[in-house]
Amino acid sequence: DSLLQENFHMSESDQIPRFQYVVPTTQIKTSDGVAVWEDSEAYQEYLGFIIAIGESVKGKKLTEEITMSSCCRRLVDLLTILRKNIGETPSCEMQSRYGNPAYRDWFTKLETSAETLVSDLLCGAGDDMVEAGVELVPYLVNSFGNKTRIDYGTGHEMTFVMFLCGLFKIGALKESDRPAAGLKVFAAYMTLSRDLQTTYRMEPAGSMGVWNLDDYQFVSFIWGAAQLCEKARIKPKSISDPEMAEMLCKENHFFGCLSYIHKVKTGPFHEHSNQLWNISGVPMWSKVFTGLIKMYRAEVLSKFPVMQHTMFGSIFTLDKAKVKNPNIPEATMVVERPGVPGVDSPRPGIGIVSRFPRPAIPGIDLPCGPGMANQDIRIPPTACPMPGTRAPGSAVMSQFPGPGNPPPGTMPKSRLPAPDFQTPNPSINVSEPAFASNP
Repeated sequence: DSLLQENFHMSESDQIPRFQYVVPTTQIKTSDGVAVWEDSEAYQEYLGFIIAIGESVKGKKLTEEITMSSCCRRLVDLLTILRKNIGETPSCEMQSRYGNPAYRDWFTKLETSAETLVSDLLCGAGDDMVEAGVELVPYLVNSFGNKTRIDYGTGHEMTFVMFLCGLFKIGALKESDRPAAGLKVFAAYMTLSRDLQTTYRMEPAGSMGVWNLDDYQFVSFIWGAAQLCEKARIKPKSISDPEMAEMLCKENHFFGCLSYIHKVKTGPFHEHSNQLWNISGVPMWSKVFTGLIKMYRAEVLSKFPVMQHTMFGSIFTLDKAKVKNPNIPEATMVVERPGVPGVDSPRPGIGIVSRFPRPAIPGIDLPCGPGMANQDIRIPPTACPMPGTRAPGSAVMSQFPGPGNPPPGTMPKSRLPAPDFQTPNPSINVSEPAFASNP
């Protein structure tokens, strides 16, 4: 079925242990190492895990009663304990915008208790699994932000997903735990992460501002879109509706993220969350799901600033993959990777240099090379004179005069309303002297 499922069968057997557990280390030291990661076994397994969990939560809600194994319940309890530590470590008075130093005290508690917590988690799963703690503890510790910088980002979220995937790979969690892992466990993780972000004012790690999907999360959007692929009456066009986000935040990961965004950000939605606004123009959640996976590959997994902090050991290795997972959405065009890290981010315009093709964001349809028609380029909503007067992603560049477009006399009538202003009526006639002397 998938590479991940093949690993399940191997780890659940009673044969010799598959892994020689070691303390994981960071192994991607240069931008060239990102290409090694993308060709590795770990890359295939990690993305395969995200897709497998996404498939298991389709049509399900966070509030549903789901069968949970004892190990899965202990994992939820572990996250609950870490959340209680926030109440025991209140934030201190500060004047800066980000980085409450009390977070370091919370993190110290995590470091001192992590080994015991993971040991208790694995004890009930089997005596032979306790030794896996030496490799899994660093993943848990680095899943909630950076102690020095007091920041949190998609790299820390990725570390927790690797921790979760690692529990499946060693056999502590079984194939039947997939829905519970994607719904109950990850919901508990998201609640803890948001409490940390708000209580200690954690700075977004590596934020790209308006061009981010979100300041902190990404996988949560992927699994939330997967939930809505089946049995969902709501459409992606409701993404920008704050009332809809508040109504569905307890049932769905995607709208839980949107509800949090509406609480921590102010101003027009299309300005502070431009990428999400563009995604709201996609007609089906299934396309949002696959589109977000492609975007995740381009915006997170191919970025050296993220991958330089990712740890590898025996559970996740950089050995070259023997087989590619057929379930991973593939890019349709490949261009040569540049030598400069961080240039793979899709931006409005033509001719981006990336090994991943446009569009990286579903619904925008930006061309990826020369020879593409200029009239096919979608524009962000901030380019509209009156935001909110059109459906997301519906305006095209041909509506606005510019190089390569027809002359003004031959332009079709724009669907956008005329600006609401009146012709100036000056009180002084400037064609005559302002001060005329009397005869």
